[in-house]
Amino acid sequence: MQTRFEAVTVPLEYNDQGVIRISGTRVSLDSVMYAYNEGATPEEIVYRFPSLRLDDVYAVISYALKHPDLIAAYLQEQQDARIELERYGTVDNLRVRLLARRTVGK
Repeated sequence: MQTRFEAVTVPLEYNDQGVIRISGTRVSLDSVMYAYNEGATPEEIVYRFPSLRLDDVYAVISYALKHPDLIAAYLQEQQDARIELERYGTVDNLRVRLLARRTVGK
């Protein structure tokens, strides 16, 4: 009898805003990678994010270790987007500021 191994699928998916999440959860790749890079074990990451499955966390970390440049570039893009959002504020904050400008000009 020959042993057969199953190919491992990386459980990552993009949401509508372009954020990569762990498939079937609302947990972002950023959250998992920041926890891992801070020294958290896969078990600790699952403890922090109970919606995650341990095998999924191992698969994501394995993928990240095989593709460090790709993951680093994505995390940098996300960080840049957060900085940009903080600089200009949320959509609600922008709306309030625009409305305030309109009332001042009257």
